[in-house]
Amino acid sequence: MISDDDLLPLSALQHFLYCPRQCALIHLEQAWAENRYTAEGNRMHARAHEGPDESRPGIRITRGMPVVSRELGLSGQCDVVEFHTDGRVLPVEYKRGKPKAHRADEVQVAAQAMALEEMLGVEIPRALLFYGKTHRRVEVALDAELRGLCRELAAALHAMMRERETPPADYEARKCDACSLIEICQPRALRFKRGVAAWFDAQLNSTRRPPEP
Repeated sequence: MISDDDLLPLSALQHFLYCPRQCALIHLEQAWAENRYTAEGNRMHARAHEGPDESRPGIRITRGMPVVSRELGLSGQCDVVEFHTDGRVLPVEYKRGKPKAHRADEVQVAAQAMALEEMLGVEIPRALLFYGKTHRRVEVALDAELRGLCRELAAALHAMMRERETPPADYEARKCDACSLIEICQPRALRFKRGVAAWFDAQLNSTRRPPEP
């Protein structure tokens, strides 16, 4: 059983899937920088959390609900949790952009759902992602594959934090150019340095080879 002192932020799971180096910079090295995307995302989360809890016919809405998963070793907050009178519990995670090709958003809301299952003793077969750019909800099926991915990522995240080693930079334009930490991370410069170092190593090794008979 994981102790309170060993719990990691649930949001780190999303960071880790998106980019392990970004995750380490934030959660190991305590590095952070804002850009337009992070500022817009923070405002959306603030609006989701700041509103009062409310009741509507057939549903109770709770905002900013703290959650803990001992299985995953994670703790955090759900933006919104909907409690329906038919017994359904639906976590809703708010995102500023639109649905993505990777599964980082799905992993985050799935981990929230798994934490709620532990805490409440319920089964949650699906969760929701609300995207600010499209103003639409996307349903996330909490199947065995997604739950397994959450467990694998949580284990890898805890291993990285225990080892306290920041992964090397690996520049990928689609991800890196939109990252608020790009000036701290310097992925293009580090890739260039690795390329130069590899070239020098190759040249050095070639001079050490014995002459052909």
